[in-house]
Amino acid sequence: MPELAPPSHPLTEQENTMSIALPDAGVRLDVPSFRVGPRSIEVVPLTATIGAELRNIDLAEAARDAEVFAELRDLLLQYKVLFFRDQDISRAEHVALAERFGPLEDHPVAGSDPDHPGLVRIYKDLDSPPEHYENAFHCDATWRTVPPLGSVLRCVEGPPVGGDTIWVNMAEAYRRLPARVKEQIAGLRARHSIEASFGAAMPAEKRRELHARFPDAEHPVVRTHPETGEEFLFVNAFTTHFVNYHTPENVRFGFDYSPGQSELLNYLIRQAAVPEFQVRWRWTPNSFAIWDNRVTQHYAVQDYWPGVRKMERAGIVGADY
Repeated sequence: MPELAPPSHPLTEQENTMSIALPDAGVRLDVPSFRVGPRSIEVVPLTATIGAELRNIDLAEAARDAEVFAELRDLLLQYKVLFFRDQDISRAEHVALAERFGPLEDHPVAGSDPDHPGLVRIYKDLDSPPEHYENAFHCDATWRTVPPLGSVLRCVEGPPVGGDTIWVNMAEAYRRLPARVKEQIAGLRARHSIEASFGAAMPAEKRRELHARFPDAEHPVVRTHPETGEEFLFVNAFTTHFVNYHTPENVRFGFDYSPGQSELLNYLIRQAAVPEFQVRWRWTPNSFAIWDNRVTQHYAVQDYWPGVRKMERAGIVGADY
Protein backbone atom coordinates (compact mmCIF):
# COMPACT_ATOMS: atom_id res chain seq x y z
CA MET A 1 0.00 0.00 0.00
CA PRO A 2 1.45 3.43 -0.88
CA GLU A 3 2.48 5.61 2.01
CA LEU A 4 -0.05 8.22 3.02
CA ALA A 5 0.70 11.91 2.88
CA PRO A 6 2.36 12.95 6.17
CA PRO A 7 0.31 15.05 8.56
CA SER A 8 0.98 18.77 8.78
CA HIS A 9 2.19 18.16 12.35
CA PRO A 10 4.13 14.97 13.19
CA LEU A 11 2.37 12.44 15.34
CA THR A 12 4.06 11.93 18.70
CA GLU A 13 3.20 9.02 20.96
CA GLN A 14 2.08 9.83 24.47
CA GLU A 15 4.08 8.60 27.44
CA ASN A 16 2.59 5.10 27.44
CA THR A 17 -0.79 3.77 26.46
CA MET A 18 -4.25 4.77 27.53
CA SER A 19 -6.75 2.37 29.02
CA ILE A 20 -10.29 2.32 27.59
CA ALA A 21 -13.30 0.63 29.15
CA LEU A 22 -15.23 -1.48 26.69
CA PRO A 23 -19.01 -0.88 26.99
CA ASP A 24 -20.92 -3.60 28.83
CA ALA A 25 -17.92 -5.92 28.81
CA GLY A 26 -16.21 -5.08 32.09
CA VAL A 27 -12.89 -5.21 30.24
CA ARG A 28 -10.24 -2.54 29.80
CA LEU A 29 -8.20 -2.38 26.63
CA ASP A 30 -4.84 -0.66 26.34
CA VAL A 31 -4.58 1.17 23.02
CA PRO A 32 -2.02 3.68 21.73
CA SER A 33 -2.81 7.34 22.07
CA PHE A 34 -1.20 10.19 20.16
CA ARG A 35 -1.00 13.92 20.41
CA VAL A 36 -0.98 16.06 17.30
CA GLY A 37 0.65 19.48 17.20
CA PRO A 38 0.34 22.20 19.80
CA ARG A 39 -3.39 21.69 20.38
CA SER A 40 -3.00 18.21 21.84
CA ILE A 41 -5.67 16.41 19.83
CA GLU A 42 -5.80 12.85 21.10
CA VAL A 43 -6.00 10.26 18.32
CA VAL A 44 -7.27 6.80 19.32
CA PRO A 45 -7.25 4.28 16.44
CA LEU A 46 -10.29 2.00 16.57
CA THR A 47 -8.97 -0.79 14.34
CA ALA A 48 -5.71 -1.56 12.59
CA THR A 49 -7.39 -0.96 9.24
CA ILE A 50 -9.70 2.05 9.44
CA GLY A 51 -11.08 4.65 11.80
CA ALA A 52 -9.94 6.76 14.75
CA GLU A 53 -11.70 8.64 17.50
CA LEU A 54 -10.41 12.19 18.05
CA ARG A 55 -10.60 13.63 21.56
CA ASN A 56 -9.79 17.02 23.02
CA ILE A 57 -11.03 18.78 19.89
CA ASP A 58 -13.90 21.23 19.39
CA LEU A 59 -15.46 20.89 15.95
CA ALA A 60 -16.77 24.45 16.18
CA GLU A 61 -13.16 25.58 16.55
CA ALA A 62 -12.13 23.37 13.61
CA ALA A 63 -14.76 25.18 11.53
CA ARG A 64 -13.12 28.54 12.37
CA ASP A 65 -9.44 27.76 12.78
CA ALA A 66 -7.43 26.86 9.66
CA GLU A 67 -4.65 25.18 11.65
CA VAL A 68 -7.00 22.88 13.58
CA PHE A 69 -8.87 22.05 10.38
CA ALA A 70 -5.61 21.23 8.56
CA GLU A 71 -4.71 18.73 11.31
CA LEU A 72 -8.16 17.20 11.09
CA ARG A 73 -7.98 16.88 7.31
CA ASP A 74 -4.56 15.20 7.45
CA LEU A 75 -5.88 12.68 9.95
CA LEU A 76 -8.89 12.01 7.74
CA LEU A 77 -6.60 11.03 4.87
CA GLN A 78 -4.74 8.68 7.21
CA TYR A 79 -7.69 7.02 8.96
CA LYS A 80 -10.42 7.52 6.31
CA VAL A 81 -13.15 8.04 8.92
CA LEU A 82 -12.90 10.12 12.10
CA PHE A 83 -15.23 9.99 15.11
CA PHE A 84 -16.05 12.53 17.79
CA ARG A 85 -18.27 12.57 20.88
CA ASP A 86 -19.96 15.33 22.89
CA GLN A 87 -19.87 17.99 20.17
CA ASP A 88 -22.77 20.26 21.10
CA ILE A 89 -22.45 22.66 18.17
CA SER A 90 -25.06 24.52 16.15
CA ARG A 91 -26.36 23.51 12.73
CA ALA A 92 -24.63 26.59 11.31
CA GLU A 93 -21.30 25.41 12.77
CA HIS A 94 -21.94 21.91 11.40
CA VAL A 95 -22.42 23.39 7.92
CA ALA A 96 -19.41 25.69 8.31
CA LEU A 97 -17.18 22.74 9.21
CA ALA A 98 -18.30 20.73 6.19
CA GLU A 99 -17.83 23.77 3.93
CA ARG A 100 -14.17 23.86 4.95
CA PHE A 101 -13.78 20.80 2.73
CA GLY A 102 -15.73 22.35 -0.17
CA PRO A 103 -19.23 23.30 -1.35
CA LEU A 104 -22.14 21.24 -0.07
CA GLU A 105 -24.54 19.25 -2.23
CA ASP A 106 -28.29 18.75 -2.14
CA HIS A 107 -29.78 15.26 -2.25
CA PRO A 108 -32.41 14.91 -5.00
CA VAL A 109 -34.58 12.56 -2.93
CA ALA A 110 -33.91 13.46 0.71
CA GLY A 111 -33.67 17.24 0.21
CA SER A 112 -32.04 19.51 2.80
CA ASP A 113 -32.86 21.73 5.77
CA PRO A 114 -34.53 24.94 4.45
CA ASP A 115 -32.55 27.10 6.89
CA HIS A 116 -29.22 25.34 6.24
CA PRO A 117 -28.86 24.33 2.57
CA GLY A 118 -26.79 21.20 2.20
CA LEU A 119 -27.74 19.79 5.60
CA VAL A 120 -29.82 16.66 5.03
CA ARG A 121 -32.11 15.42 7.80
CA ILE A 122 -32.21 11.62 7.99
CA TYR A 123 -34.92 11.10 10.59
CA LYS A 124 -36.31 7.62 11.27
CA ASP A 125 -39.20 7.17 13.68
CA LEU A 126 -42.38 5.09 13.95
CA ASP A 127 -44.07 7.12 11.19
CA SER A 128 -41.18 6.81 8.71
CA PRO A 129 -41.72 4.77 5.54
CA PRO A 130 -39.98 1.37 5.49
CA GLU A 131 -37.01 2.40 3.34
CA HIS A 132 -34.08 0.07 2.84
CA TYR A 133 -31.35 2.14 1.20
CA GLU A 134 -28.99 2.90 4.08
CA ASN A 135 -28.64 -0.70 5.22
CA ALA A 136 -26.58 -1.75 2.25
CA PHE A 137 -22.87 -1.25 1.80
CA HIS A 138 -22.58 1.83 -0.37
CA CYS A 139 -20.49 4.84 -1.25
CA ASP A 140 -22.71 7.94 -1.30
CA ALA A 141 -24.09 9.10 -4.64
CA THR A 142 -21.81 7.20 -7.01
CA TRP A 143 -24.70 7.62 -9.45
CA ARG A 144 -23.37 11.15 -9.89
CA THR A 145 -20.79 11.79 -12.59
CA VAL A 146 -18.67 13.28 -9.81
CA PRO A 147 -19.53 11.58 -6.48
CA PRO A 148 -19.18 13.45 -3.17
CA LEU A 149 -15.79 13.95 -1.55
CA GLY A 150 -17.09 13.08 1.89
CA SER A 151 -19.63 13.81 4.61
CA VAL A 152 -19.97 15.21 8.11
CA LEU A 153 -22.68 13.29 9.98
CA ARG A 154 -24.19 14.09 13.38
CA CYS A 155 -26.38 12.03 15.68
CA VAL A 156 -29.21 14.24 16.95
CA GLU A 157 -31.12 11.46 18.67
CA GLY A 158 -30.25 7.79 18.88
CA PRO A 159 -32.13 4.67 19.91
CA PRO A 160 -31.39 3.07 23.29
CA VAL A 161 -29.86 0.09 21.47
CA GLY A 162 -28.79 -0.49 17.87
CA GLY A 163 -28.50 1.98 15.05
CA ASP A 164 -24.72 1.67 14.60
CA THR A 165 -22.97 2.56 11.34
CA ILE A 166 -20.21 0.48 9.74
CA TRP A 167 -17.50 1.94 7.51
CA VAL A 168 -15.24 -0.04 5.18
CA ASN A 169 -11.72 0.65 3.90
CA MET A 170 -12.02 -0.09 0.18
CA ALA A 171 -8.29 0.41 -0.37
CA GLU A 172 -7.66 -2.51 1.96
CA ALA A 173 -10.43 -4.46 0.19
CA TYR A 174 -8.63 -3.95 -3.11
CA ARG A 175 -5.18 -4.67 -1.68
CA ARG A 176 -6.34 -8.05 -0.36
CA LEU A 177 -7.88 -9.21 -3.66
CA PRO A 178 -6.18 -12.20 -5.34
CA ALA A 179 -3.71 -11.16 -8.06
CA ARG A 180 -5.73 -12.97 -10.73
CA VAL A 181 -8.83 -10.92 -9.84
CA LYS A 182 -6.85 -7.67 -9.94
CA GLU A 183 -5.68 -8.60 -13.43
CA GLN A 184 -9.23 -9.42 -14.53
CA ILE A 185 -10.73 -6.11 -13.34
CA ALA A 186 -7.91 -3.82 -14.46
CA GLY A 187 -9.39 -1.34 -16.94
CA LEU A 188 -13.01 -2.34 -16.28
CA ARG A 189 -15.66 0.34 -15.95
CA ALA A 190 -19.06 0.01 -14.30
CA ARG A 191 -22.46 1.71 -14.42
CA HIS A 192 -23.97 3.29 -11.27
CA SER A 193 -27.66 4.17 -11.11
CA ILE A 194 -30.01 6.15 -8.87
CA GLU A 195 -32.92 4.90 -10.98
CA ALA A 196 -32.13 1.29 -10.05
CA SER A 197 -31.91 2.15 -6.33
CA PHE A 198 -33.97 5.10 -5.07
CA GLY A 199 -36.02 5.08 -8.26
CA ALA A 200 -36.95 1.41 -7.95
CA ALA A 201 -39.58 2.19 -5.29
CA MET A 202 -41.12 5.06 -7.27
CA PRO A 203 -44.03 4.99 -9.73
CA ALA A 204 -42.79 4.51 -13.29
CA GLU A 205 -43.28 8.15 -14.31
CA LYS A 206 -41.35 9.53 -11.34
CA ARG A 207 -38.65 6.93 -11.83
CA ARG A 208 -38.17 8.01 -15.43
CA GLU A 209 -38.08 11.67 -14.38
CA LEU A 210 -35.36 10.84 -11.86
CA HIS A 211 -33.35 9.03 -14.53
CA ALA A 212 -33.69 12.01 -16.88
CA ARG A 213 -32.28 14.31 -14.20
CA PHE A 214 -29.52 11.91 -13.21
CA PRO A 215 -28.53 9.58 -16.06
CA ASP A 216 -26.47 6.57 -15.04
CA ALA A 217 -22.81 7.38 -14.39
CA GLU A 218 -19.79 5.32 -15.39
CA HIS A 219 -16.73 4.93 -13.16
CA PRO A 220 -13.59 2.81 -13.16
CA VAL A 221 -13.88 -0.34 -11.09
CA VAL A 222 -10.47 0.45 -9.60
CA ARG A 223 -9.67 4.08 -8.81
CA THR A 224 -6.60 5.88 -7.49
CA HIS A 225 -7.05 8.29 -4.60
CA PRO A 226 -6.04 11.76 -5.81
CA GLU A 227 -4.33 12.69 -2.52
CA THR A 228 -2.87 9.49 -1.07
CA GLY A 229 -2.15 7.56 -4.27
CA GLU A 230 -3.89 4.44 -2.93
CA GLU A 231 -5.76 2.19 -5.35
CA PHE A 232 -9.21 1.18 -4.16
CA LEU A 233 -12.23 -0.86 -5.25
CA PHE A 234 -15.08 1.32 -6.51
CA VAL A 235 -18.24 -0.78 -6.84
CA ASN A 236 -21.14 -0.81 -4.39
CA ALA A 237 -24.92 -1.12 -4.00
CA PHE A 238 -25.52 1.52 -6.71
CA THR A 239 -23.49 -0.45 -9.30
CA THR A 240 -25.56 -2.32 -11.89
CA HIS A 241 -23.13 -3.83 -14.41
CA PHE A 242 -19.77 -3.56 -16.19
CA VAL A 243 -19.91 -1.57 -19.41
CA ASN A 244 -16.79 -2.95 -21.14
CA TYR A 245 -16.65 -6.56 -19.98
CA HIS A 246 -17.52 -8.06 -23.36
CA THR A 247 -14.05 -8.85 -24.76
CA PRO A 248 -12.69 -12.06 -26.30
CA GLU A 249 -10.65 -12.64 -23.15
CA ASN A 250 -13.73 -12.53 -20.91
CA VAL A 251 -16.53 -13.84 -23.10
CA ARG A 252 -16.32 -17.15 -24.98
CA PHE A 253 -20.09 -17.79 -24.89
CA GLY A 254 -23.09 -15.74 -23.91
CA PHE A 255 -23.05 -17.59 -20.58
CA ASP A 256 -19.74 -15.91 -19.74
CA TYR A 257 -21.33 -12.52 -20.15
CA SER A 258 -24.53 -13.28 -18.25
CA PRO A 259 -24.47 -14.48 -15.52
CA GLY A 260 -20.66 -14.56 -15.66
CA GLN A 261 -20.07 -10.84 -15.35
CA SER A 262 -22.77 -10.41 -12.69
CA GLU A 263 -21.12 -13.12 -10.59
CA LEU A 264 -17.82 -11.22 -10.75
CA LEU A 265 -19.54 -7.95 -9.88
CA ASN A 266 -21.34 -9.51 -6.92
CA TYR A 267 -18.04 -10.99 -5.72
CA LEU A 268 -16.46 -7.53 -5.78
CA ILE A 269 -19.45 -5.89 -4.05
CA ARG A 270 -19.28 -8.53 -1.30
CA GLN A 271 -15.77 -7.45 -0.35
CA ALA A 272 -17.27 -4.58 1.66
CA ALA A 273 -18.85 -7.14 4.00
CA VAL A 274 -15.49 -8.52 5.18
CA PRO A 275 -15.18 -7.58 8.89
CA GLU A 276 -11.40 -7.20 8.69
CA PHE A 277 -11.87 -4.13 6.48
CA GLN A 278 -14.43 -2.47 8.78
CA VAL A 279 -14.94 -0.23 11.77
CA ARG A 280 -18.27 0.03 13.64
CA TRP A 281 -19.41 3.14 15.52
CA ARG A 282 -21.96 3.29 18.34
CA TRP A 283 -23.81 6.59 18.11
CA THR A 284 -24.62 8.82 21.06
CA PRO A 285 -26.31 12.24 20.90
CA ASN A 286 -23.95 14.92 19.55
CA SER A 287 -21.46 12.37 18.27
CA PHE A 288 -20.06 12.98 14.78
CA ALA A 289 -18.40 11.04 11.99
CA ILE A 290 -16.42 12.58 9.13
CA TRP A 291 -15.49 10.24 6.30
CA ASP A 292 -13.70 10.22 2.97
CA ASN A 293 -16.45 9.05 0.64
CA ARG A 294 -14.02 8.33 -2.18
CA VAL A 295 -12.25 5.42 -0.52
CA THR A 296 -14.84 4.09 1.95
CA GLN A 297 -18.26 2.51 2.00
CA HIS A 298 -20.72 2.51 4.88
CA TYR A 299 -23.79 0.66 6.14
CA ALA A 300 -26.39 2.07 8.55
CA VAL A 301 -27.66 -0.87 10.58
CA GLN A 302 -31.47 -0.81 10.97
CA ASP A 303 -31.72 -2.93 14.10
CA TYR A 304 -33.33 -0.40 16.43
CA TRP A 305 -37.12 -0.50 15.80
CA PRO A 306 -39.17 0.75 17.61
CA GLY A 307 -36.40 3.14 18.60
CA VAL A 308 -35.96 6.55 16.97
CA ARG A 309 -32.82 7.55 15.05
CA LYS A 310 -32.32 11.14 13.91
CA MET A 311 -29.21 12.07 11.95
CA GLU A 312 -28.10 15.21 10.08
CA ARG A 313 -25.56 15.00 7.28
CA ALA A 314 -23.65 17.55 5.25
CA GLY A 315 -22.35 16.06 2.02
CA ILE A 316 -19.36 17.70 0.31
CA VAL A 317 -19.28 18.12 -3.46
CA GLY A 318 -16.50 16.07 -5.05
CA ALA A 319 -13.97 16.81 -7.78
CA ASP A 320 -13.27 14.72 -10.85
CA TYR A 321 -10.06 12.67 -10.80
